[in-house]
Amino acid sequence: MIGPRAGKSNRAPKSLKAHAIGLLARREYSRSEMRQKLLSAGGGKAAPPPTMEEVDALLEELVGAGYLSDARFAKSLVRQKSGGFSQRFIVQTLKAKGVTGETAGEALAGNEVDDHVALVALWRRRFGRAPGNDREKARQVRFLQSRGFSLSAIFKLLRAPPVEGDGNPE
Repeated sequence: MIGPRAGKSNRAPKSLKAHAIGLLARREYSRSEMRQKLLSAGGGKAAPPPTMEEVDALLEELVGAGYLSDARFAKSLVRQKSGGFSQRFIVQTLKAKGVTGETAGEALAGNEVDDHVALVALWRRRFGRAPGNDREKARQVRFLQSRGFSLSAIFKLLRAPPVEGDGNPE
């Protein structure tokens, strides 16, 4: 029986550039993430693993060609996480992915949702009603904290939950 990968062994290994472009075709990456991916990719059986100099040269080429951009990655991540996470959480995520604070700040500047509006909208989507007991309150607090919202903002919301049907976020 021939498996679906039987013919793969006769093919030449993908070049480092082809591998990078294949990754970028799926989603945006920060420069730091892409460096880690390429360094950990290895060269396969036929080729030695790439050196740091080869990877850095390729990254410069990808940035120059417009394929790789920390600013575009940051904007993409902000769009994806807005409304469901606090701005503080988004900035921490960007920094963990190797994006500079300045680039993260620029990406967030274009974001029109503030933390309070995002907190209320998320709470309404997820829970929609005030907690009935301490256990439910603790569950709501844990969930909202995991999304990066401050404890004081969460308690303020739960002390005076917004009324259903009220167009106002407060």
